[in-house]
Amino acid sequence: MVVFDIAACSALIDDVTAIAARAAAAIRQLGVTSLRRKADGSPVTAADEAAEAVIWQGLEDLAPAIPIVSEERSAQNKAPPLEDETYFLVDPLDGTREFIAGRDEFTVNIALISAGAPILGVIAAPAVDVTWRGVVGRGADRVSLSGKGQPVAIRTRTRPENPLIMVSRSHLDERTKAYIARLPHGLPQPCGSSIKFCRIAEGAADLYPRLAPTHDWDVAAGHAIVVAAGGDVRAADGSALVYGAPNRLISDFIVRGDPNKD
Repeated sequence: MVVFDIAACSALIDDVTAIAARAAAAIRQLGVTSLRRKADGSPVTAADEAAEAVIWQGLEDLAPAIPIVSEERSAQNKAPPLEDETYFLVDPLDGTREFIAGRDEFTVNIALISAGAPILGVIAAPAVDVTWRGVVGRGADRVSLSGKGQPVAIRTRTRPENPLIMVSRSHLDERTKAYIARLPHGLPQPCGSSIKFCRIAEGAADLYPRLAPTHDWDVAAGHAIVVAAGGDVRAADGSALVYGAPNRLISDFIVRGDPNKD
């Protein structure tokens, strides 16, 4: 098993950011074309597949010894269990529904997983020219996707009296609605894709509950960035999330910008 420490992850972050930028460029170039439905009914476009191809090639060139698990290829060929391994976990176009609808809330997600936990995350938002990224134990920052300017450090905030709660624009389940209803002073804010994690990581929001199953590639990069920025991501029962199960599912999670709040 390849073992990564903070220094090794820090050495990778700029290269992974560049790979995400190339994938974002492929998405912008293609736009919404060749729309079809996968076996589970979710949409996929030529841009999803092009971005995935760019990321695979980039990661294989960068770190050929590290396996890659990604959404579209996993849908075609079942990925092996990797609970104890080090591997890249990729969602080449998170928020395909938002992308198809013409909204700007879609992202490229790349995470590095080690021993079941995300330790590096990069989320690029092609439509708004922003990349959020983090290495657990080192910190998180935000940088222009086009490479303009210098990275700006980001940090989660202490939860205010009226917390801003990020909720999914497309997947707001009944259990999550009930959880939000128990927070009378919370202010729900609909948002698509993994940008919800990024808003918490940069101190613009406070809480993101998702109490229905979702795939681990939807969560991992954001998980790493939030933790790197000082926040917390756990299962609803307070246990640690474990990545790499055969079904690639995370049953539920709650993202907190302020880890001292329940």
